[in-house]
Amino acid sequence: MFEISPGIVVAGLLVGFVVGLTGMGGGALMTPTLVFFFNINPLTAISSDVVTSLFMKPAGAIVHIVRRTAHLPLVFWLCVGSVPAAFAGAMLVDQMRAIDGFEEVLLTVLGVALLITAGGLIMRAWSTMVRRHSMLGEGPAVPARPDVEVRRLPTVLLGALGGLLVGMTSVGAGSLIITLLLLLYPTLKPSQLVGTDLVQAIPLVASASLGHLIFGEVSFSLTAALLIGAIPGAFLGAQVSSRAPGGLIRRALAILLMASGLKLIGAPTSVVLGATVVAILLGPIVWAILRKRYRGSRAPRPEPELDEESRL
Repeated sequence: MFEISPGIVVAGLLVGFVVGLTGMGGGALMTPTLVFFFNINPLTAISSDVVTSLFMKPAGAIVHIVRRTAHLPLVFWLCVGSVPAAFAGAMLVDQMRAIDGFEEVLLTVLGVALLITAGGLIMRAWSTMVRRHSMLGEGPAVPARPDVEVRRLPTVLLGALGGLLVGMTSVGAGSLIITLLLLLYPTLKPSQLVGTDLVQAIPLVASASLGHLIFGEVSFSLTAALLIGAIPGAFLGAQVSSRAPGGLIRRALAILLMASGLKLIGAPTSVVLGATVVAILLGPIVWAILRKRYRGSRAPRPEPELDEESRL
């Protein structure tokens, strides 16, 4: 009989909601939460989190498939690279676990991944604001079929990079891939980015989960507790993200990831707190200046039949 921790259930619910809302934040939030607040062994936290994501992601992905906010050809080519790379990442972690001090190295790698993710979120917000000539950065989501030309080789390489990172740290399926997808395909709408990422993450995480079940340290009681909260959380978050922007959530997430990343790489608590306070205080000021720069500079209104989003 598994022992279910209410605290872990609540953590799963909150993280699941963020994943469904933004398409990112699962491993980036869950693994540090398990390590810091519940004193879970890093490798166990990573393995259990990956398996949890396998069941959590479909709850959000189904919503986006139904609302047609997922680009299925992009999903296919991302998976060509990500599925084998995710399994290889789990194998690599297993081969390295015998090295003295490996857990410290793993935490450092995880911290660097979180910092890169935080930077990617900021880049994404900036790029979206400039691209859309909007002071808010993005508009409401409308179901539509994105008209983009799939760049196969860059997409496969992007999938491989994200898959390897997921297999090793449980971070990257949404946090890294969704940011780079925006750079590769700037015409995709925010809801389509989230939907595409959530759908492609299912086979990616399935491959990583198989690797961690074979080579990792999965705790089934921990996974069960996470799933009780994460599945409804992801479903509710996806219901919101498929209809409305999540820009504010992503910016708050960037600050949280930055603080977690600094802590994981060994930064003193004073440095972490100082950086967080500076980001909270100066971030809105800088963003307000940027928004003012683009205030009133709207993109030309397209024909309604070509872009319903411009009317909302």
